[in-house]
Amino acid sequence: MSALLDIQQLRIALPAGADRSHALYDLSLQLQAGEVLCVVGESGSGKSMLANAVLRMLPQHLAAHGGVVRFAGQDLAALSEAQMRQRRGRDIAMVFQEPMSALNPLLTVGKQIDETLKAHGQRDRAKRQARVLELLGYVGLAQPSQLCQRYPFELSGGQRQRVVIAMALAFAPRLLIADEPTSALDVTTQAQILDLLKRIQRETGMAMLFITHDFAVVQAVADRVLVLERGHLIEQGPAAQVLQAPKAAYTRRLLDAVAATGVARPALPATAAQVLAAQGLHKAFVRRTLLWRSRRVDALADVSLSLRQGETLGVVGESGSGKSTLGRALVRLLTPDSGTLAWQGQAVQGLSQARLRPLRQGVQMIFQDPFASLNPRQRIDQILMTGPLAHGVPVAQARQRAERLLERVGLSAAAMARYPQEFSGGQRQRIGIARALAVQPQVLIADECVSALDALIQVQILELLESLQRELGLSIVFITHDLRVAARLCDRIAVMKDGRVVEEGDTLRVLGQPRHAYTRALLAALPGPPIVALPTADAPLKEPSR
Repeated sequence: MSALLDIQQLRIALPAGADRSHALYDLSLQLQAGEVLCVVGESGSGKSMLANAVLRMLPQHLAAHGGVVRFAGQDLAALSEAQMRQRRGRDIAMVFQEPMSALNPLLTVGKQIDETLKAHGQRDRAKRQARVLELLGYVGLAQPSQLCQRYPFELSGGQRQRVVIAMALAFAPRLLIADEPTSALDVTTQAQILDLLKRIQRETGMAMLFITHDFAVVQAVADRVLVLERGHLIEQGPAAQVLQAPKAAYTRRLLDAVAATGVARPALPATAAQVLAAQGLHKAFVRRTLLWRSRRVDALADVSLSLRQGETLGVVGESGSGKSTLGRALVRLLTPDSGTLAWQGQAVQGLSQARLRPLRQGVQMIFQDPFASLNPRQRIDQILMTGPLAHGVPVAQARQRAERLLERVGLSAAAMARYPQEFSGGQRQRIGIARALAVQPQVLIADECVSALDALIQVQILELLESLQRELGLSIVFITHDLRVAARLCDRIAVMKDGRVVEEGDTLRVLGQPRHAYTRALLAALPGPPIVALPTADAPLKEPSR
């Protein structure tokens, strides 16, 4: 039987000055109708290049210059641009990693799906409107007639991803390309999206090219697996064989990295001094709804927690649970409506920005997206030296400190003269960590700082944070939706839902013997193998109940 997608010897060259000559080297693969092929590898391995090559969406300077891509027996390179435009969306559709970037913020979601239908020849407005409602309902969105009138910013991350999937399904494509569609989603939303894609694939019989760096996701959806490293095909085969008995050392390293973030560590002794304390924090926002009405949303509701010297406290929960709002409140990037907050025993909740400024060097933040949080117009030396200079450190000393920090986070001092866009995602995150450490804080608030990184780089960043914590005595509030990462790094865990802490305790206890139904639901939604607790004298080896 001929393959639905047949790629032979595909080669994509990179421009001069890149770290290697080709994005893809002579890649060959076949995908049968109704099959799910997962393509895995680190950032920069060529996964997204492969997806864009199938859709003929590569920039001109990166055009494929070798090999052939056939869909249903037809050479896609032989099609005119007009013919290829009809293929895109109708026969081959794509779900992108970041739905907020894929959706137009100025149009309602119903209008955007309507435009997709109209662009592919559906002229009857009534039929288009009926199809929009049908698609929104099919992907599990409640009240589609109301939701189609809303804008992307009014939806949650999971709802936006469902809208993108609905757009991709508008013409029942034979091939769906999903490019990291769940990497930035919390565990329960991720499970819902994976279940949705599996249901659609099963009901329609479409083939799916699923691009991911998460082997737990691979285990949940894949029929076959293809592993890429720096543009080279390293290994491919049935999912069970690749996951359970990988042949390539690189594949084993990827699998070991996943396992390394699924082992819980025991808590610290409860004798260390308290460095941060929050009591009864409350923060409400007023959000606009349809017809310019508004409603009050409690982002934080009576949140209390503490952090000890040298401890890592994990804050976990779904999107919208209040995690990031809590992080910004703890570092006083926003002011809670009520409650108390103390740094190193000093109350800071009522201080003006002028009085707070000299205290800020004690509590610093590592942001989720280092590319968005690093000024693209500043060199790395300017980024790292701004904080120390603002706190009175002499220029020469600030430069020496910046150079030492870069080396400490695994980069050379030569990076000082470069700009953020010249670095990979993992390197940018290291720079973000160095910036947070430049003013020598005692507390770090890390907000989803590894959520968008692949497994190997995740482990490198986590190991870096652990070594810095041991060396400098740092205390860390680690905000994440990834329970495996929380298990690896955190001494204690606080579980948030709807702005409240519903469960808190030692990592071993919370993940091994969860008391709240919501915590148990998060663990049950976790793809891949369960989290394992490290054995201690009073806590035998145990897997959490599922």
